[in-house]
Amino acid sequence: MTAAERAERAAKADTLCQEAYASVGAPDVGVALVAVGGYGREELAPYSDLDVVLVHDVGVEAGAWAGEIWYPLWDSGLKIDHSVRSAAEMLDQAASDLKVALGLLDVRHLAGDPNLTLRLRTAMLASWRRDAKERLPELQALVRDRYRLLGELAHNSVPDIKEATGGLRDATVLKALVATWLVDVPHGELESCRQALLDVRDALHTVAGRGNDRIAPELWSDMAPLLDLPDAAAVQQHVRGLGRRMTHLSRLTWRRVDAVLRRPPKATAGRRPQLESIGGGLAVAYEEIVLDRDARPADDPCLLLRAAAEAAERDLVLEPTTTARLVADVPPLPDPWPVEARDLLVRLLAAGPGLLAVWETLDETDALDTFLPEWERVRLLPHASTVHRFTVDRHLVETCIEASALIRRVSRPDVLMVAALLHDIGKGELTEHCVAGEPIARAIARRMGFDERETELVTALVRWHLLLPETATTRDAEDPATVELVTSRIRDREELELLFALTEADAKATSEKAWTTWRASLVRSLVRRAAAVLGDAQVADGPVPEPAYRSVQVPDAVRRDPRDVAVTVEEGADGSRVTVVSGDRVGLLADAAAMLALQRVSVRAARAWNLEEFGVSVWHVDRTGLDAAVLRERLEAVVEGRVDPATRLRPTGPSVLAPTVVVRPEASERATVLEVRAADRPGVVHLVCAALARLGITVTSAHVDTLGPQAVDVFYVQESGAAALSDRRAADAAHAVRAALSGGDADPGA
Repeated sequence: MTAAERAERAAKADTLCQEAYASVGAPDVGVALVAVGGYGREELAPYSDLDVVLVHDVGVEAGAWAGEIWYPLWDSGLKIDHSVRSAAEMLDQAASDLKVALGLLDVRHLAGDPNLTLRLRTAMLASWRRDAKERLPELQALVRDRYRLLGELAHNSVPDIKEATGGLRDATVLKALVATWLVDVPHGELESCRQALLDVRDALHTVAGRGNDRIAPELWSDMAPLLDLPDAAAVQQHVRGLGRRMTHLSRLTWRRVDAVLRRPPKATAGRRPQLESIGGGLAVAYEEIVLDRDARPADDPCLLLRAAAEAAERDLVLEPTTTARLVADVPPLPDPWPVEARDLLVRLLAAGPGLLAVWETLDETDALDTFLPEWERVRLLPHASTVHRFTVDRHLVETCIEASALIRRVSRPDVLMVAALLHDIGKGELTEHCVAGEPIARAIARRMGFDERETELVTALVRWHLLLPETATTRDAEDPATVELVTSRIRDREELELLFALTEADAKATSEKAWTTWRASLVRSLVRRAAAVLGDAQVADGPVPEPAYRSVQVPDAVRRDPRDVAVTVEEGADGSRVTVVSGDRVGLLADAAAMLALQRVSVRAARAWNLEEFGVSVWHVDRTGLDAAVLRERLEAVVEGRVDPATRLRPTGPSVLAPTVVVRPEASERATVLEVRAADRPGVVHLVCAALARLGITVTSAHVDTLGPQAVDVFYVQESGAAALSDRRAADAAHAVRAALSGGDADPGA
């Protein structure tokens, strides 16, 4: 099955059409017989219809002879889809029907007046390009409707080679997008993928003995020899790989279309892209992550992961040629990975919906092989269970997306995200996949630089990720033996809460049926009972306050005058450490947080505590090159009231995830613990601390941890007299913090 055979079929059909046209004595001028659609592209499969139109100029009548053209074609046994239209009617129909327009973009002359065909084709292309910006949103809606109705070629158990997402229809749409001159598609990749899909359709028609676009399970084996593949499994992998590649090209191109449509009308087409530097060797150009001019890929083993994390978190395109260059130039990561590399991977996995397109780019450019070679084990691997919507590799990515919405519930979001990525890594082995995946996950976690406790957590989650749903749905939760079954395998409540979150994410990524209200209630009931048994175990509901004595020394100037403020900056390999020391007072931490937020510095982690009568805070930020004098000047401006951070840092729009503020009375006897989880953005810590300061509440210890797009912060607070808050005051504090993060005004007395 080759392009040459398709061209030969089209040539034979052309001859029949030309002979039929000549036999009826049609005029030589003002009338033409044209091919449209797949026939116009000379892509006839063995049982394809012939789409032909007899087109005429306005004023030229198609007489009785017009109907005579079709009889020789019918007599030949060909199936034809025919019509008679004036050129003006065809253009009007194309203007009102996108499907007609797509077919006419491939109009090809067969017989009659070639000048008429040329004029029709030229007018159609001119109209398509002129109206592209108005018509493309409608076309995109049609593409999305097809996806919702027919799913993806790469994942459907009975895939439609033409209409499913990633099929031949998408290839036609991509060619139409290129014809607008607004965007481009990697031509070589598109054409090779399209021709391979056409080969598959030819084989399908041949073995089915009819025009058919759906590959039934019993046809895979018969198609193998026609495609020079060894067996049905190889055919499935081949077809799913083509579908995934076409889907990737389609998503990438539509993202670029969206970017074009959002550009100001005066933006000049073809202008050299303006680079917006975002640091770390990266920049944004036309809503795509690319390398900055000063990037040195050969000197930065983390650059590939950094680019992927930035693209996913910003929901931008990870530009494929940039990715390919990084694959070629970035040195391999050491074993074990540096902390920065692991943090970047976790940021990528926790990015939410932005992960999918970026991960597809990493897969299509072979970038995954550079840091996760085990991915080849599950690439395009079908699930044995039909309940799964996706192949194993896509399911793992979807599980990460679902888990990213649950990280507020667990004490170790990084462990949850890596376990979500790896939980089915043992699929495809002869042994049970949970058992097979355990040693694979352990080796990967160690290579990523997790310590032994963290590695065992990841490993346990992979080993037991089916424990809760299987036990909850097949055993009586009120039977003590059922709870014992769970607690004999789960070591403590921290592990249990992680397993519960992974269970939910895994089920939601599987299908809607896998996490019904009923199933969720069964699992939740089992978890509650197991948690009660594990209640005496160490629980990581919140970070434990660090010891008060630190290596930080109070500067002499601050000792002499506690109103003075000392700011120091120490640069490290993956950012900077900013230390602020001053006389302890309510609001000091809020002011220090504002100092950094106003400089647009992202806080990765922070700790704050009291040292004698002084307040100390240490901030780990993602930037280098910070000037301590500039930071101190900004802090003084905030303290003296010359700059009002509230007006600059107040939330301006709704967050993807509403902030949560929980009082943890069990976490400390000497203080009240507030756990704050919110979408990460500049000023989160300032807004929390400022809200508490307005209530006269002192923050004695703060534990800030930013994971990708989400901030998980814990604040140990006391009354100014060094006492824990009363229940009423704690409720007021939680309400005030929640209101501040939501952009509202809190009334503590309400």
